[in-house]
Amino acid sequence: MTLDPQAKAILDGMAENTEMPRMIDLPPEGAREMYRGLAAALDAQGVPIGKVEDRAIPGPGGDIPVRLYEPVAGGNGLPALVFFHGGGWVIGDLETHDALCRTLANESGCKVIAVDYRLAPEHPYPAASEDCYAAVKWVEANAADINVDANSIAVGGDSAGGHLSAVVCQMAKANKGPDISFQLLIYPVTDKPGKTGSYDSFAEGYFLEKEGMEWFWKHYAGNGADESDPLLAPLQAKDLSGLPPAYVVTAGFDVLRDEGKAYADALKKAGVDVEYVNYDGMIHGFFNLQAAIDVSREAVKAAAKALKEALS
Repeated sequence: MTLDPQAKAILDGMAENTEMPRMIDLPPEGAREMYRGLAAALDAQGVPIGKVEDRAIPGPGGDIPVRLYEPVAGGNGLPALVFFHGGGWVIGDLETHDALCRTLANESGCKVIAVDYRLAPEHPYPAASEDCYAAVKWVEANAADINVDANSIAVGGDSAGGHLSAVVCQMAKANKGPDISFQLLIYPVTDKPGKTGSYDSFAEGYFLEKEGMEWFWKHYAGNGADESDPLLAPLQAKDLSGLPPAYVVTAGFDVLRDEGKAYADALKKAGVDVEYVNYDGMIHGFFNLQAAIDVSREAVKAAAKALKEALS
């Protein structure tokens, strides 16, 4: 397994920038600002889209900002992807994942509804999952108003957003709704930071580090949380049967690789239809590097194709 040269160039550039602090050495707001800057510098800009609309929807802790993306191709009664951004439940927002959401909308033909859920540590577990679950319920209830087919709703996200997608599917199963047709899990967090092989192999130097993941987890889980709760660690669920079909993506050089594969394997064992794809040479976060990494563009298109086929 060899690190992709374009991914390596990004890592080398970050390592050479000795003036750039580590996110985990900053307060959460400073880390958010730093991440927004990185996203603006590394991601594709100005991806054409049919229509973008910012709205606020009701949530359990107050209004939730959402952004609706209608693909260039348009259409009536579109399938929908409710998207939850990554960032360890602490950083990330509608802007950091804007280009990715635009591309997913155009490539899949879906209407993408990006959710700006509450962030930790100001709003620790389970605030993010409660907001995301409320957003999917809102999309289903307001499908006609937002030009969405209520019978073709998927959830998806990257990293912490993949975690939230998996959790929301488990919540929907437990509560007998809303009806979710598909889950797109992009290098998802599925368990507490652990001693997997990928945590040992890629603990430092590959963008998301073991210490960083522990920092994110501490901020989200807080003190005293039950780390075996499936709504915090979806891999710990005793019964995964009856969940929506899944497309699970991992990166070869990522501390989260093994737990992503473990969740895909657990879903398969429970009888869920799963497609698992590991991009051997990639690093964590590569879906947001379309402007810099060729494989990123290919991977986003492949995920969008799987989404389109699942909802067609």
